[in-house]
Amino acid sequence: MNTEFTINPLLHRIVAAQPYPVLFATVSGAHLYGFPSPDSDYDLRGSHILPLEKVISLDLREETLEDSRVIEGLEMDIVTHDVKKFFAMLLKKNGYVLEQLYSPLIVHTTPEHDELKNIACGCITRHHAHHYFGFAETQWKLFSRKHPRRVKPLLYVYRVLLTGIHLMRTGEINANLVDLNKIFNLRYISDLIVRKSSGEHSELEDADVKFHRAEYERLKLQLLAARQQSSLPETAAEHSRKALNELLVVIRKKSFS
Repeated sequence: MNTEFTINPLLHRIVAAQPYPVLFATVSGAHLYGFPSPDSDYDLRGSHILPLEKVISLDLREETLEDSRVIEGLEMDIVTHDVKKFFAMLLKKNGYVLEQLYSPLIVHTTPEHDELKNIACGCITRHHAHHYFGFAETQWKLFSRKHPRRVKPLLYVYRVLLTGIHLMRTGEINANLVDLNKIFNLRYISDLIVRKSSGEHSELEDADVKFHRAEYERLKLQLLAARQQSSLPETAAEHSRKALNELLVVIRKKSFS
């Protein structure tokens, strides 16, 4: 996946400059999804490790750090969560954190990152379909109600629906629309990606809304059917929750020593 993407060396320096140690950092957003444009920013996602004085404080802060600005000449959007919060999000059927965790566009990793990926497989459930269903609905509203219509939300509609269907069928996280379309073979995807590659705010003046609405409804039904037929469990495995807790204790002890 994403074999043509090369990690910009500046991203390593940006991660190294974060205020707290980083468990892992990956690239998400359009670069991960397979349709970046020349003006796309870099969506850097990951998990940081708060120091002892922050963790035991009565007023716990900085569980989530966000930074959107130009850094080292790159337009950056950085979001990281403290390890405890990130682990808890994994147990809440959050598709975003799974995509961040399993992103193949790795800027920074650790042995604990690899261990976390192994554990998190047991956190993937049939209920993750709801995450993708809801995200698709939000993006469809953005596409269908705004004028002029933009390519980006329409691509997001197809990306999340195909990711969700594929996840329900295989248990595999794949957020790359180019890769997914090798499986689904939707003839219009390539054209939309070409249009998006011209710019972040590229428009779709000649959009066949009726056609795309029909495809949107068809793929939503496929997602619901895939959920019903999925062999994924209803809830996260209890041993995964225990393993997450054990890994969290290990990480905390290591950082406090």
